[in-house]
Amino acid sequence: MRVMKNYLLTLFTFFLSVSGISAQEVVELNLRESITFAMENNVNTKNARLETLISKAKVKETTATGLPQITGAVNLNYNPEIPVVFLPNQPPFGDPTNPSEVIAARFGVSYQSGVAVNVTQMIFDGSFFVGLRAAKTFQALTQLDVVKAENDVIENVKKAFFGVLVNQERIRLATANLSRIDSLLSETKSIYEAGFAEKIDVSRIQVQRNNTYTQAERSKTAYEISKQLLKLQMGLPPQYDINITQTLGELNPEDELLGILTMEGINRVEIDQLNTNLELVNLDLKYNTAQYMPTIDINGFIQRTGAGNSLQSVYNPNNWFSSSLLGLRLEVPIFDGLAKSAKIQKNRLQLNQLENQKIFLGDNIALEIYEARTSLRNDLYILEVQRENMALAQEVFDMAKIKYKEGVGSNFEVVEADAALIEAEINFLASLYDGLIAKVDLEKALGILKTSLDN
Repeated sequence: MRVMKNYLLTLFTFFLSVSGISAQEVVELNLRESITFAMENNVNTKNARLETLISKAKVKETTATGLPQITGAVNLNYNPEIPVVFLPNQPPFGDPTNPSEVIAARFGVSYQSGVAVNVTQMIFDGSFFVGLRAAKTFQALTQLDVVKAENDVIENVKKAFFGVLVNQERIRLATANLSRIDSLLSETKSIYEAGFAEKIDVSRIQVQRNNTYTQAERSKTAYEISKQLLKLQMGLPPQYDINITQTLGELNPEDELLGILTMEGINRVEIDQLNTNLELVNLDLKYNTAQYMPTIDINGFIQRTGAGNSLQSVYNPNNWFSSSLLGLRLEVPIFDGLAKSAKIQKNRLQLNQLENQKIFLGDNIALEIYEARTSLRNDLYILEVQRENMALAQEVFDMAKIKYKEGVGSNFEVVEADAALIEAEINFLASLYDGLIAKVDLEKALGILKTSLDN
């Protein structure tokens, strides 16, 4: 699947580069290609993948705190006025010729420079290992977030894709209906001009024709809007147009719809996300508990310093001296105003909250599956009824038209039958769309949105 994604993305990018990006460049896509493109280009999936990279950096950042911390420093100081140190004007430092009680002595030189290296290494810190584990757990959570984002993209792209197809079919039916009513209007006008029909017969059909034309224009508008929605969900730039290469019939095999009704669900990613959050809070609890433990660090320090009354003499090797320090520090927490205790109490309450959410989520998923199964089963039944109703409406229209041509039926019957046929076609398409949406909802409820792409 990954190879297919990269191939499609490379092919599409190459197509855009060689095409010169002219206005409304047409891209032909089927459902699988639309979803594959969206997985790579939808802003939510892109951000989710970036979040995984951020979490990896966080793991490295946390790991780095347990490694040696080495700093170096170089300094050069100049004293325009050497600091004064006051000494009592008493023996043995006294100056009998000075009437003041103190003597101002200058200790220091004009220039001083130094080079130092400081090394600190953590020996023991209980919170470090907990923090490292928490960072890795958070990284696992971001991977689950990618799966959740991809599932949302699949759901949204599927629904938007079906919307485009349904509106495309509405245009086709509206065009056919308009052609049929135009033919009937032309025939009625000829009959009226021959004196065998009344003006009201022509007007009645003209009204029906105007209504059909309005319906066709609305379908075109809905079709354009649905395409823009699909492009938005895919992450496709708006300057490109899309052409769907599949039909509703190809995407709506009834045996597949019936098969999903008895399908068992798999573990939902939302459950995994909640379990990972539970683990994170548990780790946070351990982290705060570990704050009561002492920490041990070892540190070392080495430096060389030099000084002189002139800049040239500062760097004379005879004026440089070395010093070093090696130390071990044990830090024991004694009292922090009960801050750690409050954090631990907060963590325990958060665990209770997440446990409650886990129970509720399980019940909610069960309800989602029940509702989606019930809706799909009902939509399939309605779809069959609407298909039968559309066939009957077509039969009634054909009979009404024959009767009208033979002079035993009225113009009103034909117009009424035509309106009923149009309504039946619209209801059938609406039922077909509802069935497809119900199928997507059930796939989501069962947690098989991604696996359904392989069927």
